[in-house]
Amino acid sequence: MENKFHSQARQHFGCRRHETCFDDSRKKLPNQRWLIYPEEPEKTKQLAKTFNISPLIAQTLINRNLSTIEKAQAFLDPESMTLPLPLEEFPDLTISLNLLEATISQKQKIAICGDYDADGMTSTALLLRTLQHLGAKVDYAIPSRMQEGYGINQRIVEEFYQEGVSLILTVDNGIAAHAPIRRARELGINVIITDHHDIPTNLPPANAILNPKLISETSPYRDVAGVGVAYILALSLAQRFSAKKGKTQGLTKSLLELFTLGTIADLVPLTGVNRRWVKRGLQLLPHSQLKGVQALIQVAGCRAREQENLQHVGDRLKTNRQKSLKPDDIGFRLGPIINAVGRIGSPQIVIELLTTNDMGIALERAMQCKEINQKRQQLCEEIEQEAIAWCESNQIILQQKRVLVVVQSGWHHGVIGIVASRLVERYGMPVFIGTYEEDKHNIIRGSARGIPEFNVFEALQFCDDLLEKYGGHQAAGGFSLSAQNLDKFSSRLSEFAHQCLEIKHLKPLVNIDAQADFQDINFDLYRQIDLLHPCGMENKPPVFWTRNVRVSEQRIVGKRHIKLTLIQGEIMGAIEHPYAKAIAWRYASYFPFPTVLDIAYKLRENNWNGKSSIELELVGLRLPLNHHADMNTYVMPNIGSVYNDQPALPKKAEFYYNGCPYTCSISQLEDVQELRIRNYRGEVLAIQKGQKIGLLGKTRNDAKQVNVCEAHFFNLIKAAMDALKLTE
Repeated sequence: MENKFHSQARQHFGCRRHETCFDDSRKKLPNQRWLIYPEEPEKTKQLAKTFNISPLIAQTLINRNLSTIEKAQAFLDPESMTLPLPLEEFPDLTISLNLLEATISQKQKIAICGDYDADGMTSTALLLRTLQHLGAKVDYAIPSRMQEGYGINQRIVEEFYQEGVSLILTVDNGIAAHAPIRRARELGINVIITDHHDIPTNLPPANAILNPKLISETSPYRDVAGVGVAYILALSLAQRFSAKKGKTQGLTKSLLELFTLGTIADLVPLTGVNRRWVKRGLQLLPHSQLKGVQALIQVAGCRAREQENLQHVGDRLKTNRQKSLKPDDIGFRLGPIINAVGRIGSPQIVIELLTTNDMGIALERAMQCKEINQKRQQLCEEIEQEAIAWCESNQIILQQKRVLVVVQSGWHHGVIGIVASRLVERYGMPVFIGTYEEDKHNIIRGSARGIPEFNVFEALQFCDDLLEKYGGHQAAGGFSLSAQNLDKFSSRLSEFAHQCLEIKHLKPLVNIDAQADFQDINFDLYRQIDLLHPCGMENKPPVFWTRNVRVSEQRIVGKRHIKLTLIQGEIMGAIEHPYAKAIAWRYASYFPFPTVLDIAYKLRENNWNGKSSIELELVGLRLPLNHHADMNTYVMPNIGSVYNDQPALPKKAEFYYNGCPYTCSISQLEDVQELRIRNYRGEVLAIQKGQKIGLLGKTRNDAKQVNVCEAHFFNLIKAAMDALKLTE
């Protein structure tokens, strides 16, 4: 439990990251918690031998709950899965197909209501292509992110009615839109909802609802995104028309490509059918027949790579190689370009990009998307820095609040969700970030991002009476509220956070699969990671760790990144030791790193000047638990060593440390020396020579025991001893 001294010091000393001036260790390294999966040598050995893979990859499979030969084989070869028919899984699918077929055959108008994120836009394009291909009269609308917010609304319904629409088809929205759906039904318009968001208590009065949250939790279709529901509907409709009219030639591959783009960009679990279909789609994308996809890949600079593919040959698995994109190409290149348009531009640009058959138009729209994404990146950077500055200047005691609520005027609604994710990475706790409406300064609209132990949607439900509108799922959500309710909203969220979060949860979590040595890291291991692809949610790329790594070189690259050369093992004479190049994205605020570290990392391929190499992408850093090195490592030797057996040191000195004033003195208690360090509020840190445990408080009676071998205490002690030496 946090002691009284730490709580008071945070309020009065103004040290960065809201820590007491006796605690500056978090400036040195990220404040993370590591979860290292336990080793299972026997199972690892069995899987490694059966599939001829590295023990590191075998251990990763075990960590994904794929510890048997049967489970591992089904995962490595998803085509071997036997899938139930979607018609058997989705109760309203037959109703939906009948409605669509009747509307198309009667040449009545269909209207799609989409969404402005990558999932919603790819879903809209997918169904537009399908319905147009099948001869339907179809149009679409997407609500304005800035003026209207998420989901179908009554304005859109009224406009559809005026245009003579007979059937409304929602994609990636609608499951909570009671009033608009009710209005559509009153006007005599049929409605099919396709959505994947959490189910409200009462369902809207639509003719049919397709939502994986309404089907069995064990269904392989359970985790599809909005574009997955649209794909199932489109494919089922195409198959029905193919059986009757033969109109689907050339359609299904393009639908799979759009499914793949939307699924990866929406960060849904890459398990079940998502894994199977995305794996296929990634192999189609480099050879796409869609002009928009070709243009998008070109402007994003993606490069198809050879990748391992597993196939059955008798009872064995055999690998071959073929060209494929990787999920990272979509997640970090194509997806953000598409998403940026919905955030700060016009979604119509993306819809036209993904539906045009004209390469000139496709390239023009792709370049527009790229330029908008560059603007989005700049906005994110500016808002992130402003949000951090606000947090630091307000000296919020985050461990007391257990949730971070940041609201400022002038921020762009479209990008604050991205900033929320970055603040979660920085502070390790749930973040609710908002800004005021441009035309309604009494209304706040915001986005939320959570951590594993915190359900964002349940937190918003807990604040139901304070909110104008909200929605989302466990990891993320959106909301709007009256500005006068902001303080109550912040307090209510803190109350909810205290119910589910302990202090130990308030650090970014790094999940680590296995311990590796640098000599294990090579192209063979990197290629074997391809066997785990497509990686994403609930099937993340493996993270390895290596202990006691020495930082040989480090430098800042760009504005916020650190490039490093790392050596494993002590440097002894002319003996060569394994080394690796590494990159630490967005870690410049921790520069320079200590010279000896435990590191957690993913592997990435670095291509430079025509040469390829395997590089470490650092995702976690910590001080070695039992390493004794020089002072630059911030790893502590025996505390008695700071005295250096110098009994003649002066009895008292004054000094500044981390911008705070202190006095220090050495006292003799019987036959033991004691160093005492006092801050200007009268709190004292007392350490006896040779001891690892000190006392912290205003008097000995109320003092708490602390481990003075920890970096933040040791560095302060070292500064005190240096001050005493200077006064000799």
